[in-house]
Amino acid sequence: MTVDQIFLFSLFVAVFALMLWGRFRYDLVAFAALLVAIIYGAVPKDAAFSGFGHPATIIVALVLVVSRGLINSGAIDLVMKFLSNGGQSVGRHIAKLAGIGAILSAFMNNVAALALLMPVDIQAAAKANRSPAVTLMPLSFATILGGLITLIGTPPNIIIASFRQRELGESFHMFDFAPVGFACALVGVVFVATIGWRLIPASATSRNSGAELKDLHGYVAELVVGEDSPAIGQKVADLDEVASGLEVAIVGLVRRGERLPGGARRTEIRKGDLLVVDATPDAIDSIVGELKLGYIGEDKHREEAGADLKVLEVVVPQDARIQGRSADEVRLLSRYGVTLLGISRQGKRFRERVRRLPIAPGDILLLLGPADRIEDAAARIGTLPLAERGLLVTQHGRAGFAAAVFALAVALASFGVLYLPVALAAVVVIYVLTNIIPIREVYDDIEWPVVVLLGSMIPLGVALENSGGTELIAQALVTVAAGTPAWVILTLLMIVTMTLSDVLNNTATAVIAAPVAVDIANSLNASPDPFLMAVAVAASCAFLTPIGHKNNTLILGPGGYAFGDYWRMGLPLEIIVIAVAIPTIMIVWPF
Repeated sequence: MTVDQIFLFSLFVAVFALMLWGRFRYDLVAFAALLVAIIYGAVPKDAAFSGFGHPATIIVALVLVVSRGLINSGAIDLVMKFLSNGGQSVGRHIAKLAGIGAILSAFMNNVAALALLMPVDIQAAAKANRSPAVTLMPLSFATILGGLITLIGTPPNIIIASFRQRELGESFHMFDFAPVGFACALVGVVFVATIGWRLIPASATSRNSGAELKDLHGYVAELVVGEDSPAIGQKVADLDEVASGLEVAIVGLVRRGERLPGGARRTEIRKGDLLVVDATPDAIDSIVGELKLGYIGEDKHREEAGADLKVLEVVVPQDARIQGRSADEVRLLSRYGVTLLGISRQGKRFRERVRRLPIAPGDILLLLGPADRIEDAAARIGTLPLAERGLLVTQHGRAGFAAAVFALAVALASFGVLYLPVALAAVVVIYVLTNIIPIREVYDDIEWPVVVLLGSMIPLGVALENSGGTELIAQALVTVAAGTPAWVILTLLMIVTMTLSDVLNNTATAVIAAPVAVDIANSLNASPDPFLMAVAVAASCAFLTPIGHKNNTLILGPGGYAFGDYWRMGLPLEIIVIAVAIPTIMIVWPF
């Protein structure tokens, strides 16, 4: 290996290790790696930030904005209203919900598709008196599979198409992914609806039932001891009988801003202390009334909104504005006007103050604030509500117009009349001009961490390719499978790519695997298309872990899953995807 290859391989190992560790956000890791490569000279200074103007980066950003327009117009809510019936068998419910989720995610961001359908699924589970864990994982997997169908369905497809444009002079078109993607999605949805949901561990599916579904988990919350509270003068341990009768656990006491050591069991309670409790939202409300307690910031809220206060449960997705930061750090009360009442983290208790605890993806937050502003504040910090969405926006009659504009743009791009980024940009402009997307919100739904990741990784991937590093990887795979048919190498490429995607961001995986696919094809004197298509499918199919795809992280808290629950349904699904994709690729994209 050359010195440049050794440097770049070492840099990528460091990048992958840091991303897997998760201590630092992946976009910061990628950008720092780009700076190191520029300083070293592996990335030329005139190409340093070329990734930020790359068509793949632009398309990813535009798809997110278009998705918001479809949501705002009510086009998606009409579908959700159709799905909100909970009175049917589990398999039928999953088949219907997963099928619609797959179709939606083919044409919009799959995280947005899941975010829209998840509250509907949770409500349906409550009506059917079953745990949401039974259906949320199949729904998540289906929305991931749906992204395989079109060019704009998932970032790896966009990256693969852009890479083909650079290497072969022509990009994949909008529906070039459809034959393979639809076959995988169809078989995958059938699997999750018939067999897959039965493989979810009983420990997850039996965790919540009946009325507990709405609460999902107990929250660790802090409640203010008011001046007329009967708890004043009593010891924390003295409240056990009252608390247990209300199904509340008192787990600590905060005084002068600091949580007292242990459980403060023998400490006498004073006015202004904060009781730390572990309970469901309804139980929290009960003990507040019983002991005349209060909420932090309640007086401020009532001054602004009178008695019209609302409690909202929200889930924290990856890359939320509040991720990795505490309520105090983001100034949740002073800046956004809402109070963090409690945090639910897979039933775990913690020693940190609630408002000082760094928020993690998959957490469920209990927020208190003015009824007319709390949902907007929740959206501004990047969280997603667990309550079913309303249908107010459909009253404006914009759903048909928004859907027609988007469909026209897709058709023009598919037939080569308009360049895809231009077509999507035109949709965004029309949505803004018609106020489907208010101009002040046009940038709100762009996942800037993904944009930074793409802008940083693309020059690094080009540098690795130019140094001959991807050719070395390709030769290693070919050598391992020496003497075997080309489809064996294709299968091996999918397995390696899937494995990387299960632990890394799928965008980063596609950036690295795409040039490897072309190098393998060149070494075999074969067409690169089947290998690129294999990478596109494999990079998106991350089903083994909650960190492999944002959708898997999003359901972690609401479903009450453990880290090890995903592979039970995910491993058979990945095997099925490979078994379906390989022969389909060989038929549609021959060597």
